[in-house]
Amino acid sequence: MFVRICRSSCNAWTNATSTKQAGSLSPPNAHCSVILTLSLQACSARTHKSLVRSFASTTSQSKRQEAEAEEKRQVSPRLGPSAPRSSYPSSAEARQKRDSDREFLISVLESSATKRDARGYLQTFGSSAALTSAGQKKPSTIGILGVPASVAGRPAFVQGTEKEISVKRNEAPHVAVVKLRAPQAWDDVLLEGVAKTLTRLRDLGLLSVIVLDCDDIKPNQASSWHETVTEQTDRLLRAIGQHGFPAAEVIDSGIWKSTENPQIPSSVPSNPLYVGFGKAFTTPLANGHILVVPPRAYSDASLQYSKADANDIVIALTTFFAGLQFGQQSSDYRELAEKVSDGQSFRKALVDRVIVIDPLGGIPSHRQGHGTQVFINLEDEFKNIQDALYEKTQPTSAGTKDAGVSARATVHLENLRLAKSTLALLPSNASVVMTSPAEAANINVSRRNQLEAKPDGFAGEVKTRTWRNPLIHNLLTDRPIYSSSLPIGRIKPTHQDEEIALSRMPTTTLAKRGLPVTIFPDPRVNRWQPPQPGVPRLRLTDTCIDLPRLVHLINDSFGRKLNVEHYLDRVKDSLAGIIIAGEYEGGAILTWETPFGLDEETAYREGRLVPYLDKFAVLRKSQGAGGVADIVFNAMVRDAFPDGVCWRSRKDNPVNKWYFERSRGVLKLPESNWTMFWTTPEAVSNDQMMRDYEDVCRNIAPSWADTTKPAD
Repeated sequence: MFVRICRSSCNAWTNATSTKQAGSLSPPNAHCSVILTLSLQACSARTHKSLVRSFASTTSQSKRQEAEAEEKRQVSPRLGPSAPRSSYPSSAEARQKRDSDREFLISVLESSATKRDARGYLQTFGSSAALTSAGQKKPSTIGILGVPASVAGRPAFVQGTEKEISVKRNEAPHVAVVKLRAPQAWDDVLLEGVAKTLTRLRDLGLLSVIVLDCDDIKPNQASSWHETVTEQTDRLLRAIGQHGFPAAEVIDSGIWKSTENPQIPSSVPSNPLYVGFGKAFTTPLANGHILVVPPRAYSDASLQYSKADANDIVIALTTFFAGLQFGQQSSDYRELAEKVSDGQSFRKALVDRVIVIDPLGGIPSHRQGHGTQVFINLEDEFKNIQDALYEKTQPTSAGTKDAGVSARATVHLENLRLAKSTLALLPSNASVVMTSPAEAANINVSRRNQLEAKPDGFAGEVKTRTWRNPLIHNLLTDRPIYSSSLPIGRIKPTHQDEEIALSRMPTTTLAKRGLPVTIFPDPRVNRWQPPQPGVPRLRLTDTCIDLPRLVHLINDSFGRKLNVEHYLDRVKDSLAGIIIAGEYEGGAILTWETPFGLDEETAYREGRLVPYLDKFAVLRKSQGAGGVADIVFNAMVRDAFPDGVCWRSRKDNPVNKWYFERSRGVLKLPESNWTMFWTTPEAVSNDQMMRDYEDVCRNIAPSWADTTKPAD
């Protein structure tokens, strides 16, 4: 029944909107707020899947019916050539509008956002009505997008009940600063697909300020740089104009180049460019326009326009919108002081995303065979990734240099540094999404078409969608398409040719400022090895560990109090190390356990000490968002215990789905309430190892103050 109601309601909505006159404009994200509000109310997980199929089948059925109606209209004797044209859209235009709306609703439903994701989106981008509706608690129901993690396929590390979070709404527009690199190499299908996605982001409440990057001009190209910029600007305007009102606006006079060193805070990157005419951006944004910024700047010395670096323009816009541009006008400081004294925000806009759409896609992984970096925690990974990319730009030991590899690495390096610079200016919840035009447009790019395209071109071929749109998915969930802690074998398509398998993987990278990761002892100095009996080892009471904060992290994550004295006594001689994310927002305690019936010296001599994950904890406020659990888990399996680790969890623990996807094996231990997981590749083929793992997981004594509850 609910499916039929939603289906008829959404069909009525698309039919109604398609008959609006061209000049009318509905609230940009009203219809998405309705869908996401429904998701927090009365719909089961099975209904979610049925609703997606319902919209998809309705689309194909509607196309057939409207094609027949159009054919009848054309042959009708009542509508001859001289018949007056209605001021309303034609049947073909209305059909295109309805098809587009249905496709958009399907893409929203397919995002598999959890209930927490939907609430977070509504609190940031939703209308007041939607927020009020979303705030109504209905504990016995699950929404369209709020499907259980086990069904949605997007399990989140969440323990216990969720807490309502109130977010103060800000009237400043939500903005994405978007860089399009080498649009002259895109064919019309790709460009129109990207334009359509950007207008969909506007429908979801996120306005785009698009910066063109046309630097990749070949020496044999006939047109000059200025002609190319003008041509690509016009192409983009036409493409955006095909997908809704209001149309895009070109901002050709807003970026200025200074000959003086501007007065800027030390945290702001030095940049010769700045926004010289702010209202050229803020006024059209207030009216819902998408903005297009050509890569040129007005010099306050020569009073002429000249070529400007697109990355510098992106940084200048981010600085301006964040309210951190000072020193260009003497009134800036007075304006800021007045706003602060009145309790107003000094931001010109809220930059929620910086988007880089590059033919090369996201940042490649430095691990062989892993394709593209899914998620980058800049606080912890920036230097290693930067060094790996920089190495590819340098000649080899033999003095040779692959020009193609070097050029691609240089582009990736610039995009990585752009992400680092912009996120330094923005709040911690902002992010940078780097993707390819094909994925941004939700279009498959076949290898054959790439080879047959014009030189250095990228041809698009429309096919059935095989992955979610990464930009829409990220806006709704604030997460990448798939988790960064998933084993590569669960993501990579199976194919005999490794290159083909990698080419079929998504090439989108999500970067966040993230959290620093601290590991004691540091495995980069000395790899973790089973400790020799009698040798001094790390203790949780050592000064390098903040024990009170660690205990608070465990208590908050598990929702129960730890028996600290009992726990310290239990792990004092078995502690392998500890992983801390941020300011104790997440962490893991790992030990070397001795199988039952063996003494430590015998277990060490026979190589039978078991690497064990004793505690895995994330603060409630950080669960399900920000990737804290992924960050800690990756540090464990890549740095601390790369050869494998085992752990246990209650059989009814809701996190087991999350654990299962990241393990190499799972076993429900008979006659106990425990499920055992492991990441050790050879565990299944080693009977002794499996017996030791099971023995440890069965016999470790819990250390909770409340012994009446089931052990965790």
